[in-house]
Amino acid sequence: MTLPLINPDELPVPVEVSDNTAALASVKQVIDAGPHDATWESLQNYRAPLWYHDGKFGIFLHWGVFSVPAFGDEWYSRSMYLEGTEAFEHHVETYGPQNAFGYKDFIPSFTMEKFQPDDWAALFKEAGAQFVVPVAEHHDGFALYNTDRSRWSVTNMGPRQDIFRKLGDAVGHAWMVVGASSHRAEHWFFMNGGSRFDSDVRDSAYADFYGPAQREEIAPNERFLEDWLLRCVEIVDKYRPQIFYFDWWIESPAFEPYLRRFAAYYYNRAAEWGREVVINFKWNSFTPGSAVYDIERGTMGGIRDDVWQNDTSVSRTSWSWVEGQEYKQAHELIAELADTVSKNGVLLLNVGPKPDGTIPEDERRLLKTIGEWLTRNGEAIYGSRPWTIPGEGPTAVTVGSFVDSSSPAYTAADVRFTTRTDVTGDYIYATLLAHPQDGTARIRSFGSGAGLLTRGIREVRVLGSAEDVAWQRSAESLDVTLPAQSQTAAGPVVRLYLEEEARPLRHDFLHG
Repeated sequence: MTLPLINPDELPVPVEVSDNTAALASVKQVIDAGPHDATWESLQNYRAPLWYHDGKFGIFLHWGVFSVPAFGDEWYSRSMYLEGTEAFEHHVETYGPQNAFGYKDFIPSFTMEKFQPDDWAALFKEAGAQFVVPVAEHHDGFALYNTDRSRWSVTNMGPRQDIFRKLGDAVGHAWMVVGASSHRAEHWFFMNGGSRFDSDVRDSAYADFYGPAQREEIAPNERFLEDWLLRCVEIVDKYRPQIFYFDWWIESPAFEPYLRRFAAYYYNRAAEWGREVVINFKWNSFTPGSAVYDIERGTMGGIRDDVWQNDTSVSRTSWSWVEGQEYKQAHELIAELADTVSKNGVLLLNVGPKPDGTIPEDERRLLKTIGEWLTRNGEAIYGSRPWTIPGEGPTAVTVGSFVDSSSPAYTAADVRFTTRTDVTGDYIYATLLAHPQDGTARIRSFGSGAGLLTRGIREVRVLGSAEDVAWQRSAESLDVTLPAQSQTAAGPVVRLYLEEEARPLRHDFLHG
């Protein structure tokens, strides 16, 4: 395959970022002036925003240069330099040796010429998303925003426009919250395979793109860590994202003081803006209570007291668009949403645009189908809180990270619970993760013998239907005859309207 090579004569001059004294002093000034200081004790005063806790569902976006080769996954920039891998062999056979055609040479083909940010925002809103988190920089070191710290960005090369700004503006105009994600920490080592043989990673002319390319065992040095911090700060100051998602490797001990400084800076900036913000972190990189814990492609074993997040993708293996993508089905994604929310979580669902700026049709259909289900059943998701237990059913769920590539085969006996209280009263929702074949929703946790439902039932309804439904409660279960309706992409939701809780009479009312 013949693709245009990057022209070194047309590249801007490298950006000098060796002296960060003034920039770091500005960071310190913001930290010193704000309500949070750079200690875990101070940062643990953080509380997640209500808009995030209630929103429940957002869109993640992995877009970038890696979508040009569209092979394997978004780690192509690493694997194409690892001798003996399938990606290495594919690259040599398709584009030639890495010293003649390196990863940088995909940049001219990352054009985004069909990018329509308003269309993307409309699609995400139709899907029911409440926030959108595009990648600002991935492991490959190519900035998808307008950075002053590198010449390797979308404003200088490839699209030659600030696609991050344009998408953020469109998302904001559609009344969704804008976020950003940084995966730069891994850039310390990401391209190190190319330093072991004759490749363009060894070419000093491109050292500012391919990065340190060090071994993973070596802790990043101060210059890299300072640059990492200042790139994060730059994204905050230029774009004011209200979610800042971090990928892994920031749990490496060298990042710890820089994480504290970033969090204090971000929270203090947010206080200046009059906005509430979220930091997403994995593993043990942040102290509990100082930010929002994230599980990648996984779930909790039960209800977590603090709100948390599950980030996953519409595909089973890749986060970016690749040829021959294996997609999950809509009912699997909806079940994942229901499971996450029942355990006090939020779902961040990833899609991967093509390098021309279009979102693949399969991914558009999945998002629209989720939106159709949420239009009917969103009352059980948005603004809800966990019930006494998260769910019931025979299907085992694997707990932890990286467990969702093969989704469980849920049955109609698998149910997830949520609850809400508003001015009209108290409600409990039972989301069935599949459609009952016999037309009856059978919910065992609502049976009188379970001892979980301690108040009487005023009314039983099925969301999305105006029909009255027949129901019967026994010691074993609550059985609800589902109304005749067209099949939706996932199971129905049964809503219980509870009788008022008995309250003691007020003494001052009796004797006033």
